Amino acid sequence: MANASGMPSWIDLATTDLDAARDFYSKLFGWTAQVTPEPQARGYTLFLKDGKQVAGVGPLMMPEQPPSWTMYVATDDAEAVAARVEGANGKVLVAPMDVFDFGRMAVFMDTAGAVFSAWQAGTHPGGEVFDEPGTYTWSELITRDPGGGKEFYRHVFGWTGSDRPGGPVPYTAFKLNGVPAAGLMPMVEGMFPPDRPDHWLNYVAVADTDATAEKAKQLGGSLSVEPRDIAPGRFAIINDPQGAFLAVITMNPDFRPE
Repeated sequence: MANASGMPSWIDLATTDLDAARDFYSKLFGWTAQVTPEPQARGYTLFLKDGKQVAGVGPLMMPEQPPSWTMYVATDDAEAVAARVEGANGKVLVAPMDVFDFGRMAVFMDTAGAVFSAWQAGTHPGGEVFDEPGTYTWSELITRDPGGGKEFYRHVFGWTGSDRPGGPVPYTAFKLNGVPAAGLMPMVEGMFPPDRPDHWLNYVAVADTDATAEKAKQLGGSLSVEPRDIAPGRFAIINDPQGAFLAVITMNPDFRPE
């Protein structure tokens, strides 16, 4: 089922080559591509896993936009989210707008430059299944301003930051009403290119991170982070052939979030 208001509920890809992206991710995750028939949708495609909506892909909204995956946070009122973003000194990149009868969407930028979206559901609820292999499982903010990020998302979504002790890199778990919603990690030198801006990193759960990473390379992708173990599991960051990046993770069954 779709996640509750204030929780991440969907991810989609904006790309320069819809056909290539459909082919790459369908083969990588076993997704089925369902193209929206309305001409105004410009080929927007739902990815299905076992008949359930798990992600989407469409063309770039703006010519200068790089290929990228975007996180959507569920909301009951997209206009209210836009007002809070502006009140927290963020930017409204795309004002709340209707997407057929599917729902209302808006695109925002936080104070450090990370882009995210909000989704007010109509007939399209967002993701229909989460946390299983081949589905969206987590997002984390990679930022050079952790303090600013905590304050911004507290104001916009009511998320509280719970810092996780220990480990080589400080990590913050965002929570909504005590439930883990997303994460925050400082930009770590060596893990991300020095010219990469602040961004949201989105994760898809997989049964075998190493096998998925190898398959991504066979399909023409590359790895910006090779498979490695972290407390929640084993993860890697995949760059698709058009340059969008997405993390995959095989969860550690013994991991318990703070």
